[in-house]
Amino acid sequence: MSHILVIDDDDFFREVLVQMLQKDGHQVTEARDGVQALALLQRTHPDLIMTDILMPHMDGVEFITELSRQSNNTPVIAMSGGRRAITAAFNLESAKLMGVKVTLSKPIGHSALNAALREILG
Repeated sequence: MSHILVIDDDDFFREVLVQMLQKDGHQVTEARDGVQALALLQRTHPDLIMTDILMPHMDGVEFITELSRQSNNTPVIAMSGGRRAITAAFNLESAKLMGVKVTLSKPIGHSALNAALREILG
């Protein structure tokens, strides 16, 4: 299967997502924010990155921008549940404007996750 980097500051959500991915046979590396993820990318090369948009320290938009700056072409799935005045749809549209092809609104069901993985990984 694939090696997937999951970036999300919500420990509970990240753990559930990791468990779903591992159950399907994927190898998973975890990060709590974009800063930690960039450090991990110095020593690991995932097939796919799944990142939340709203996170402390370095959010998903900043992380995607840095990937592009580094010419890292690893495919990205952007995820968002939105917060207060900023909706998930707005966050995910921002990611699409940055070149992200697949987005997921939280909470994410197993079938939606699998459909997104098939779209990105084939």
